[in-house]
Amino acid sequence: MSQELNYKHLYYFWVTAKEGGMSHAAARLGMAVQTVSAQVRALEQSLGHALFKPAGRGLALTDAGQAALPLAEQIFQLGEQLHSTVRDAATHTRMRLAVGISDGLPKLAVRDLLHPVLAEPSLHLLCHEDEFEDLLGDLALHRLDVVLSDRAAPPNPNLRLYSHAMGHSPLGWYAPAQWIAQARQGFPHNLAKLPVLLPTDHAAVRPRIDHWFERQGVTPHVIGEFEDSALLSTFGASGMGVFPAPDRMRDTLAQRYGVEWFADCDGVQEHFFAIGTERKVQHPLVKRLLGLG
Repeated sequence: MSQELNYKHLYYFWVTAKEGGMSHAAARLGMAVQTVSAQVRALEQSLGHALFKPAGRGLALTDAGQAALPLAEQIFQLGEQLHSTVRDAATHTRMRLAVGISDGLPKLAVRDLLHPVLAEPSLHLLCHEDEFEDLLGDLALHRLDVVLSDRAAPPNPNLRLYSHAMGHSPLGWYAPAQWIAQARQGFPHNLAKLPVLLPTDHAAVRPRIDHWFERQGVTPHVIGEFEDSALLSTFGASGMGVFPAPDRMRDTLAQRYGVEWFADCDGVQEHFFAIGTERKVQHPLVKRLLGLG
């Protein structure tokens, strides 16, 4: 990077872009509008390109500004992490692991996936749940160390992301005590009459479940769809209906929710991935998650 870059000027540009205008940026910074404007102009002169253009009563980013913003975002995000990273490295008291949890991933499986690192005595675990695409953006900006998901990262020339398979689990059908006898009689065609709870299409496994119903020639009696798998299990356990879940969660579902497996969802599997920004994983705890160290 050019040694002539003034990071204070870059910071004023970043705040102006985030706030949507000079006056809002000045209010956030507690400075005069003229001062902020002068700092941004100095950056534009240094770079040789205009970063903003008039848009109505405000400002909009030029093409150059749009190219500069994500880089500034990454720079100041890393700057925010500098103090904690240096402190942790100097004291050796904590090993920080920032994990993004995709909203389509079964929440009961998350602890199981994280199990290899939970015994680390110096672990400082940060978990963030969000939509898959937003998590990938945070990962690319190095706000997260790894994203756990039920799908691999899609090809994207602008994001260098690498998907590491963490295994898979067959899907089974579960029912609370009051439905278990009926659930076992006439399966799978009885799912046309029994109340059925399903994940929404936020979950990568949902299309596979729909195709399974098609192969069985069954139109399910769906009375509820849930983005959050733990919420789905909670409503299922309350007696609302039967539902599918990964077999690796069978013991947890029985112990925590009192529901019982009654049939396989033949041919349907839930997949688990760890997504990172490095082809060769460097973070010691992410390596441990993947069984690499």
